[in-house]
Amino acid sequence: MKLIHFFGDVGREMKATTWPTRQETRHDTSTVVGMTVLFAIFFAIVDYGLQWLLNLLVFK
Repeated sequence: MKLIHFFGDVGREMKATTWPTRQETRHDTSTVVGMTVLFAIFFAIVDYGLQWLLNLLVFK
């Protein structure tokens, strides 16, 4: 009996939820992908710089 009430409550909440539009979803997705690429580039540069610095310190 409680399970039936639970699913009824879930259905009412789903109808009351304001869902993003297609344009908002596309914008948010492109923001996440863009930031991921920027962070990947940043960490690649930092990693390369640290490797260069450690090689300079260890092998000289």
